[in-house]
Amino acid sequence: MRFSSLAAAERWLDGLVNLERVASFDYEKLGLARIRALLARLGDPERGLPVIHVAGSKGKGTTSLVAEALLRAAGVRTGAFTKPHLESWVERFRVDGAPVAADDLLRVLERVAPAVEELRADPELCPSFFDVTVALALAVFRDARVDAAVIEVGIGGRLDSTNVVDSRVCVLTAVQLEHTDKLGGTLEAIAREKAGIARPGVPFLHGPLEPEAWGALAAKAVDADAPLEEVRARAVRASDAGIDLELADGRRVFAALRGRHQATNVALGIAAVEAFLGKALAPGELAALGRLALPARIERFGDVVLDCSHTPDSLRALVETLDDLEPGRRWVWVAALSRDKDAAGIMSEVGASARACVLTTAEPLRSADPESLAALAWASGIETVETEPDPRKALARARSLLQPGELLVIAGSFLLAGALRRELAPR
Repeated sequence: MRFSSLAAAERWLDGLVNLERVASFDYEKLGLARIRALLARLGDPERGLPVIHVAGSKGKGTTSLVAEALLRAAGVRTGAFTKPHLESWVERFRVDGAPVAADDLLRVLERVAPAVEELRADPELCPSFFDVTVALALAVFRDARVDAAVIEVGIGGRLDSTNVVDSRVCVLTAVQLEHTDKLGGTLEAIAREKAGIARPGVPFLHGPLEPEAWGALAAKAVDADAPLEEVRARAVRASDAGIDLELADGRRVFAALRGRHQATNVALGIAAVEAFLGKALAPGELAALGRLALPARIERFGDVVLDCSHTPDSLRALVETLDDLEPGRRWVWVAALSRDKDAAGIMSEVGASARACVLTTAEPLRSADPESLAALAWASGIETVETEPDPRKALARARSLLQPGELLVIAGSFLLAGALRRELAPR
């Protein structure tokens, strides 16, 4: 199979079942049979590739990017697979910190596609969009002869397509009530699913957890004979330039990330790389964190803030960060929320900061109806609430509502951040 361009490849990928854009599906039917069958037809590219495997309800993207940057600073040739993408599916695949070249990506996809087409005839083994992207990443990394890969879990962990990799370090950033229709309605149940990435003898690092989540993780770690370690940061100072934090051993680190909440993610990324390398990072290697640039993580475009937060806790972190940096400054908020999110909880976190909001949709099948969210926005104390299904028109409407001194904040959905970033970022 040949693809004439990235656009042609994207059209073919769009013909696969994409669970990232489906409102609901039977989580228990995911399993690993599909990805294993696909990888077997590609010569098992996952074998022998040492991986830092990152799961979590929030922060896993940041932790993955921190780990990637530090491995590169230590002289390791890296692959990185993260999701979801913001503007292009190509963003999911990086080698040595850069998106994989289009020609290289297409060349590998042309080898992957015939195996996918063969398996599509079998309903039990038909790969999903995510299965194919995982397999494509692993095949790209094998061709590029990377020394290590940082791979972000899609959903949960136990049944996630990435849970076939050769993990050398496992990380769980945080556990929150999210995807409750699939992972379970309690922190304990969700933690149990995420802990499914544990491997015998492989270090399992985690951020601070609620007792019920920690109990489920600890039980899984004992069962898997995986050494468990909590990672924290302390003495955090935040500014618009980034955060200064102190690690448990007293080392001071600066990271060019906005928000105190990122300190744990940075500490986890450092601990994961040091566990992977079996040694402490040198000060010059840690200095790479001062050059981080993470799109859609409290990203500033003048008086516009773009963020991918989509849970009550992550919206709370956004509110606290902006209050830290610019106390008392009110917002006009452009928001889209997925149907499976805690909309009432999200609105309650933002109500005191947003004077006005424009509710929109980011993806027709997954986004909650803006009209159904309006009552929750009013109840949270937001003075002016409008709806506009088209995200670009919603952005324009929000600009027209701005009063002197206010911020325009875009948050609530990774898909919304991706849809509007191209309207904000210079080409």
